[in-house]
Amino acid sequence: MKRYIAAIMYTAIALGATPSFADTSAAAALRTGDMKKLVFHTTPEATSSVAFILPNGGGEKTLRDYSGKYVLVNFWATWCAPCRKEMPMLSELQAEFGGDDFEVVTIATGRNTPAGISKFFADSNIENLPRYQDPKQSLASQMGVFGLPITVIMDPSGKEIARLRGDANWSSESAKAVIAELMKSE
Repeated sequence: MKRYIAAIMYTAIALGATPSFADTSAAAALRTGDMKKLVFHTTPEATSSVAFILPNGGGEKTLRDYSGKYVLVNFWATWCAPCRKEMPMLSELQAEFGGDDFEVVTIATGRNTPAGISKFFADSNIENLPRYQDPKQSLASQMGVFGLPITVIMDPSGKEIARLRGDANWSSESAKAVIAELMKSE
């Protein structure tokens, strides 16, 4: 039986079968400035199924709940100055591209009080981003998030296709061009 399965796999490889995932090379070519820190993976990577907390006792959610669309997941904290700097830009990105095919998801990881998150969002006039929390850093840990901010881009199948360590200008033409190209490739 093992030989039979192996023969089928080798035949498929010999015939040029390739995994089906979006070609991100066109999007990668559009990176300039801060976006050059956005690293596209050669093969999509699995994401975690660990739950994060919704605001106001609203329960839990996982990244799998976002399958079917491109998702930009930003891990941040209220005490992180670079995180606070890029949050209004992420809000702008959500305003321009958010919908059935794309969404910005913000997850405060570690010690961030709901009141502190709400105050920061109110002071920054951010009304279109979620106030999700990962207080025990369970999701962040499983996603290899060490240091903040970290931004992960997931494809519609829920796989990680790119990662950016540190902050970036998400309202730049390059960032918008990358997102637009990804959405076009689906």
